[in-house]
Amino acid sequence: MTIEEIVANFELLDEWEDRYRYLIELGRSLEPLPKEAYNEQNKVRGCASQVWLVTETANDDKGRSRLVFYGDSDAHIVKGLVALVLALYSGKTAATILETDAMPLFSDLGLAQHLTPQRANGLRAMVERIKSEARAAAA
Repeated sequence: MTIEEIVANFELLDEWEDRYRYLIELGRSLEPLPKEAYNEQNKVRGCASQVWLVTETANDDKGRSRLVFYGDSDAHIVKGLVALVLALYSGKTAATILETDAMPLFSDLGLAQHLTPQRANGLRAMVERIKSEARAAAA
């Protein structure tokens, strides 16, 4: 699902209970990670829940290098946040990732106001981890 589709679906939901349920559904749509991906190297620091992110590099049909991200969490809502972040950043070039500020999107979706401080910190940690991967790929 694209980030545009996710945003459009969020806009259809007025109640935060419905938005939380939608986040949980997004998380359930993630492909499971291989068992060996659940390791310390892939673990995202700064999240209260356990979150794992795996990064792969792939070339598109024009030979441009793109970063592809896979993720998982042991918490339902956080897993939905992982799905949201992956929809925003996965499959993009390092330059595009570095140019994309996720915070306005999170604010527009109301996440800034409705997430606990721990979940908000975890969300920022996921974005920073992805940006760190993009900086490394760009170097």
